[in-house]
Formats: sequence, structure tokens, C-alpha cells
Amino acid sequence: MPDDVTLLPRISHAALIGFIASAYRAAGIASDDAQKAAELMAQSDISGADGHGVFRLPQYIRRIQTGGINTTPNIQVQRTAPGTALVDGDNGLGALVVACAVETAIDIAREQGVGWVGTRHGNHAGAAAVYAAMPVPHDMIGVYFAVGNANHLPPWGGIDMLLSTNPLAIAVPALEEPPLVLDMATTVAAYGKVKVAAQQGKTMPEGWMIDREGQPLTDPNRSDDGFLLPIGGYKGAAMSLMFGLLAGTLNGAANGEDVVDFNKDDTTPTNTGQAICVLDIKRFAEPATFKRQVDAVIRQLHGSALLPGFDRIRLPGEDRAQRIAERTKNGIPIPGSLKAALDKMAGELGVEKLLA
Repeated sequence: MPDDVTLLPRISHAALIGFIASAYRAAGIASDDAQKAAELMAQSDISGADGHGVFRLPQYIRRIQTGGINTTPNIQVQRTAPGTALVDGDNGLGALVVACAVETAIDIAREQGVGWVGTRHGNHAGAAAVYAAMPVPHDMIGVYFAVGNANHLPPWGGIDMLLSTNPLAIAVPALEEPPLVLDMATTVAAYGKVKVAAQQGKTMPEGWMIDREGQPLTDPNRSDDGFLLPIGGYKGAAMSLMFGLLAGTLNGAANGEDVVDFNKDDTTPTNTGQAICVLDIKRFAEPATFKRQVDAVIRQLHGSALLPGFDRIRLPGEDRAQRIAERTKNGIPIPGSLKAALDKMAGELGVEKLLA
């Protein structure tokens, strides 16, 4: 379904960060915060999570301009116990709020062995893997949950959209192999992929969405006529519910019918909730020994005999690592429809366009 990336214009990672930061600064975000948020957003793009990177920038800028996001938040961290904390994002940029939570959880895990930090009064923050992977360079494991920023999923057997794509991401370091990084929505496809398909004039594969009569829905421009399907049937719907309780309700953040659809509402604070759990490996095993054992498991799985029709065993995080390497070398592909949206935004903000 996506464009052939080999035929698309490319932009370097550094140039993309500079463009995003300039847009944020023009919209009223302080320089240091703009730079940090830009680096986090571009992590989605360089890793291939294209529906969560600069694709989202015009939407974020629009919400800033209409008052839906606070440009000068007072992000506060409350240590609630030796191993836990709660971050109040004061309706700031989601990336800044979640990064603060992850950094806090890393610090707590360094002290206590494990750190669990929840967020409230935040916003959409991009790809879950970006935040789950932040502890990896510290020889730590990251486990991340989030409440999606719109409800696109009903309870199993219902038609009222009371649940979201509520993702899970887990990042585990290895020694010589790339880290294992799981990033999955609790729906068959994340809604960002639906938005990308609509922008690019593509159809969706059958199995992503159905309408309220239970029939396949493949036109992304008709997404309001139906809903996303959960992974694994009722099991995925149950996971969405439980992740929403952990990342939203537990933290005093929105969940269920309180979730604000930020695709349609640019002004109402979303009170988005996330949760990050960080485990310090050395509290369980010598880090190099553990990572060597992870390598061994990876190689055992790669050595598995294949079913007909499969060319190799694919493990979570491998394609991500390959995309990071390829895009670091060759640049990040920018589809024409996205370029047009970014050029329009840049003109309105009075900043230089992304591409010449």
C-alpha cells in the first residue's frame, strides 16, 4: 500500500529535526523544548513509523494555534513512592511529557531496580517504540502503555466506540544483535495508518476496519462509518481495555467515553495518559550476560525451519533497526502529499520549507 520509498524525495534526519524545531519555535514553543520535541518526533520518521512522525506536525501546530496544547507547560513530577511517580504534563506537547516520564522512570529504576511512572494532562506523543527504547542504552528494559487519542474500537460485540488503539511497546537490549522492540496497537492497524492512506489516496486492506453492519470497510475517507478491528478478536479488545486502565484511569487521565478525538477537536485538552515501566537489568542478571543470552535466543529463532511461503523469521525490532540504518544513510522519504501539507504549514508559519 505505501509509496515505493525508493522513488520518493529524501530529507536528512538532521534537516528534518531542524525543520520540525523551527515550526515549533514559530508556533511559540521555547527553543530547547522545540529542539527536544523535534528530535523525539523525528525518531518516529527515521525508524519507519511514518504515521507518527512529521506527518503529525501540521495537526500538532493546528492544536497549538487554537489553544488545544499549552506552549509553556509547567510539567511536574510527583514521587508517589520509592518506585513510582506521576507526571502532570499541564497540557504540554506529548513528547515532552512522556520523555519526562521515561527519564524519571530510568532514574527511579537506577535507585530501586524498577520504576513505574504514569502521566496525565498530556497529549499524543508519537510512536510508542520511541519511548520504550529510551531505557535500552542504560542496560534497562522499557515497557510502555498509552491511551489512544480517539476511540476507534468498540467493546467486543458492540458498536459504540468506547476503546482506542491503546498500544503496548516493549524494548529489550541485546549484545550484538539489534534490540528487540515490540510496538503494537491493540487493533489490527493503528489509526495513523488510516490517516496516511487517506492523505495518499490509497485504499485500506480488508481486515483493518468494518462498518456498523459488519462489512469490510476499505475507503479510509469513510472511516467514520465504521471502526477498527482488534487483534485476536475479543483478546485484543480486552487488551485495549486493560492498557487503558493502566495508562489512563490509574493516572487520572482520560479513558473510555472521556477520550477526546483529537482528529476532530483542536481546542479541547485531551488529558492523554501514558505509563512507562523501566527494569534495571543488573538487579536481575549481569547485563552483558543477559544480553548475550538474548542474542542466543534471537539466533535460535532465526535458525527455525520455515513454513512454506516464508523466506525468514522476522523478530520485533529487526525491520526497525534496518530502517534506521537505511534512513540514516539515505535520508527519510517524504511522499508528495505530505510535502504539500508541510509546505502549506511552513508558509503559514513563515518558516523555510522542508525541501527545496
